[in-house]
Amino acid sequence: MAFRADEVARSAYQEAENYLLKGIRGNDEEHQKSRHFLEDLEMELGPVVRTYPSWHPLVSNHKDPRSPAIAPGQNCGYEGLDHTVFFVNGFITCPYDDGQRIIDSVRSFPYHSAASIDATRLDVKLYQMNANPILVTCEWSNKFKGNGQTIPLRTALPLMLMEEMSTWADADFAETWETMKPYFLGQPHGARSSLFLDQESGAAIKKIWNQLINTGMFGPIKVGV
Repeated sequence: MAFRADEVARSAYQEAENYLLKGIRGNDEEHQKSRHFLEDLEMELGPVVRTYPSWHPLVSNHKDPRSPAIAPGQNCGYEGLDHTVFFVNGFITCPYDDGQRIIDSVRSFPYHSAASIDATRLDVKLYQMNANPILVTCEWSNKFKGNGQTIPLRTALPLMLMEEMSTWADADFAETWETMKPYFLGQPHGARSSLFLDQESGAAIKKIWNQLINTGMFGPIKVGV
């Protein structure tokens, strides 16, 4: 079945809205304010997603290059995340404490050449009335921005290559495209595209990856489980 990005994005957004507003329904004014905020946020940050490509700046600050992250958490430097919803270029997390641990951990991240990561408190209610939502954003530098909501190939491919080349010396075998697809495209995804990458970009990354593993640089290609 073809990957229908618009349908997938609409469904994912509705699930996220239901999740983040379910505890605010008893207060009509707050509920409306929060719903409008989420609608605007999707326009700003792109569609709701399940996981990130492992090369995305929001998850690339992981401690072990042999164990890439695809979701923000302690393994890529975040402290205190709770009740979290991901967008293409940022995420909302709703701790019950003041969220300072999240803000401090984000502001301790090392410099990234393609984007800056920041965290701010929100003045809307999300998830529950007594939660304290924090917005974490990925702001691409002008050189790496595209013209649409998907990330351009000129940005995604170098980031993917930098991520994977860091592991080649310790690699015992090469993983196939089918295994690596969630790590390169993010989720949800189709055969060669996702909410992060269009068909052309995904196909180009697949082609490059197949060329790399066929050189033998990562070792023999792993077949089966």
